[in-house]
Amino acid sequence: MSVLRNGESCFGSGPNASHINLYLGPKDGPVGAALVTGASTPGPGHIPFQCTLRPNLPVKPTTLFIAKAVLRDANHENMTWGPAQAGVAVGVTKALLDGVLPPEAEDGWVVMAAVWVHWLANDADAVFTNNRDAAYQAAERAMAQGWPGRADLADGVNNVWNAYYKPNRD
Repeated sequence: MSVLRNGESCFGSGPNASHINLYLGPKDGPVGAALVTGASTPGPGHIPFQCTLRPNLPVKPTTLFIAKAVLRDANHENMTWGPAQAGVAVGVTKALLDGVLPPEAEDGWVVMAAVWVHWLANDADAVFTNNRDAAYQAAERAMAQGWPGRADLADGVNNVWNAYYKPNRD
């Protein structure tokens, strides 16, 4: 059965924070098709690429990194392709090795990681750590049955906010 799983996670604060949306599932399902489409149709400033732990050592399951922020300058490109990508690579691989992902994910699944790196990111180690932890937690959440729960959703409706907006409620 082809199953689409998704998880989300934020780690850190300020310009070195990470926000990841993770989509994963069998290669022969909707995530596999989306990965091939995403890899073959880059947009201006968004270049999807395969995550690696180091040159010649790809991540398992195969993981496509997609930058959510348009690449602006050399520093932003380096923060995206370097520590953010390495963090996602370690987070996804650790999730496989720790048993968060099922054994069949190793060679039978694919992962798409939509990753936000702030244009002003300035601490490579913080970017790496935040992306590693966010990727791992997003994988945990993707595999958790019933996450988020209805109580979390109800609380979220009553206390909605994000880094760019918080409603002024009476």
